[in-house]
Amino acid sequence: MAQAIAFYTLSALILGFAVLVITARSSVHSVLFLVVDFLFVAALYVLLGAQFVAIIQVIVYAGGIVVLYLFVVMLVNLKRPPEAHRDKRRLARLGAALAVVVLVEIVAIAFYGYVGPSPVEAAPGALATGNVEQVGMMLYTDYLVPFEVASMLLLVAMVGAIVLTRRNL
Repeated sequence: MAQAIAFYTLSALILGFAVLVITARSSVHSVLFLVVDFLFVAALYVLLGAQFVAIIQVIVYAGGIVVLYLFVVMLVNLKRPPEAHRDKRRLARLGAALAVVVLVEIVAIAFYGYVGPSPVEAAPGALATGNVEQVGMMLYTDYLVPFEVASMLLLVAMVGAIVLTRRNL
């Protein structure tokens, strides 16, 4: 009973702070609400028994990604007017086509996960291991393709950030 109350309380707090992220007038406040939201998600993971995922949530998202967002928000001047001209080098059709390809990949992965064997069911006679070992085995066996897709997306984002910040000499 206490676990259900804690679950619903954390869920309500997560939803409440998500609404605050969207409705905050200041972008700095929005990022700070996002940090609190990620911390509540980590607490929910701990409640559900996924301590490894909770620690990764705190280290990667609340500790790294959101700090990067905060630096970007503080360094970018958001009070200047938008550009009056349209960039001729913008490839909107290519971007839309790539977005459709990524959407098809996500649907295919979700369909394979729905049709394929359930990863929750343990094999008979399997040894009980710790949380980290289970995550590692599932990550490199059942979820290898989504793991590699995520790594490729991070690589593309990193290359894109380098290209965007490169100064034309």
